[in-house]
This record gives sequence, C-alpha cells and structure tokens, in this order.
Amino acid sequence: MILAIVGVPVNAAAIMVLCRGQCGLSNCTTRYLVAMAAADLCVIITEVILKRINGYYFPTNFLRITPVCSVRYVLLRAATDCSVWFTVTFTFDRFVAICCQKLKSKYCTKKTASVVLATTGTVLCLKNVPIYFRFEPRRIIDNVPWRCGNKQSYYTDPRWIGFKIFEKVLTPLVPFGIILLLNTLTVRHILVVSRIRKGLRGQSRGRDHGDPEIESRRKSVILIFTISGSFILLWIVYILYFFGITNLLDDNSYYIFSNVAYMLRNLNCCTNTFIYVATQSKFRKQLKSALKYPVISIINLVNVIFFVAQLYYYGSHTKTVEVCIR
Repeated sequence: MILAIVGVPVNAAAIMVLCRGQCGLSNCTTRYLVAMAAADLCVIITEVILKRINGYYFPTNFLRITPVCSVRYVLLRAATDCSVWFTVTFTFDRFVAICCQKLKSKYCTKKTASVVLATTGTVLCLKNVPIYFRFEPRRIIDNVPWRCGNKQSYYTDPRWIGFKIFEKVLTPLVPFGIILLLNTLTVRHILVVSRIRKGLRGQSRGRDHGDPEIESRRKSVILIFTISGSFILLWIVYILYFFGITNLLDDNSYYIFSNVAYMLRNLNCCTNTFIYVATQSKFRKQLKSALKYPVISIINLVNVIFFVAQLYYYGSHTKTVEVCIR
C-alpha cells in the first residue's frame, strides 16, 4: 500500500518535470529518464496495485478471470523487464558520453535514444507474449474460468524450462553484470583522464577547480552511480533468492526472505525521483515550481471568487441604498 501511495505520485511527478525539458539535462538523457520513470510507474500499477493490493482487498473481481489474469501477468513481466533494461540503456548511454568521445556525437542524440528505447521496449514486450499461454484456470464457476495456475507442462516441457531459465538470466542477471561492468570501466576511464588533465593543467593533487570538463563529468557520474547503485542494492536480495539461497532456510524464514526480496525489487521503482531531487538542483527547482503551481492556482481562484462576491455584495447594497433614497 505504501509503495503505491509513494510510487505513483513520485514517478508521475518525475515524468511531468522531466518532460518540460528545463532540468539542465541533455535531450537523450531526459528521454532515458522519462522512459525509466514511465516503466517504474507501470510496475507499481501492475505489480503493487493490480496484483498485490487488488488480490488482498478484492479477492474476487473480473481481474481474477483467467484470460484477464494472464494478460495482467504479461504486462507485469514486460513492465519489469523494461524498468530494468531502460536502466541498462541509460547506463550505456552515459558510458558512451563519458568514455567514447568519438562515438558520443553520433550515439548520444535524441533520435538514437528514441530508437533504442522503442526497440528495447518492443523486443521485451514480444519476449513476454508466451507467458500468456503458461496459465490454465484454477477453477471454473458457471463456465467462467477463474485465477491463473501454471500448466503442468510448465514444469516438465523442455521448452518451458528453457524459457524460464532464459527469462531469469535476461532479467536481472545480465543487466546486473552489464551495469557493474560499465560502471567499473567508467570509473577506470575517469581516474585515468583526471590524472592526465591534472598533470596538463599543473594542478595540485585532488583539486579540479577551474576545470569545467571535470565538473561536468562529476555531475554525470553522481547521477549514474546513484541510479545504478540503487538498482544493484535493491535487486541483490532478489538475485540471492533466484540463486536458491532460500533452500537453506526454514519455511518461515523462506516466506520472510521472499517477501523482502520482492518488496525491495518493487521499491527500486520508487527511488529514482528522490535521486534526481538529491543530485540535480535544477530538477529540485522545477519540482518545487510544479508543486507550488496548484496551490497558487487555488489561491488565485479563491481570490477571484472573493473579489466577485464583493462586487456582487456592494453592487446589491448600492442599489438598495438608491431605492431607499428615492
């Protein structure tokens, strides 16, 4: 419930503020961040609201009908995959911007970002289509199939077994490894370049004052590392869960560990906006302006209503006085 209350407004606010394009970020960076926020919002809606909250508070409704349930699960997996892989594409884009200067002008553009995001989203959605055929009704009431249960072939058919392994490797093992690799290469590149630039500029060790290039890279690195670091920390428990560490636990500990793993995984969809607030001064400024706007609008509306009421009151009062005088 808390994740839904927090996750929906913060991601919606991030999308609204970033789409205005006044946060001092490049066009391609803005597109990646908007796509990440949109994917995170979809995860909150499909996983937290439609699955967990709906299942707990409304155990019987049309969302539990088997075909609808199957579609809902496909959307959930697609949203989760997009949330993870959009983080990877953003990390790669910033890696190119920092470490590959020759490729930067061609790759780090608004058009390339749109193509990469559209292609990634389309491929991930198509990848999850087979999940629809994974389920069968758990019960049939008045010829209506209810709830989703895995078919027996899901556990025995080599094709389903292979698909399940592929699905887990694709998300989150491969993204986890790619993000760690890209961050390591980025740090290595920055350390080498900073050392060279310090030598060329004749600056004392550990001081980069007056070097706008170093300052620009520092801001980019802070944004990259906080986003990717948050992703790694919040997904690590789920990865341990995937590797079967829960086999060493008793039933009660297994239940707690699995729920914590899913909770932290979903929490990852609520953190990016807070990261932007903490690391981007212009984002904070735009967010404050966006939050003040409805309050200012309400105040102005109240003032207008009060002013009109005063005109009406004094106008009526003036007419009454004129009648009495006559």
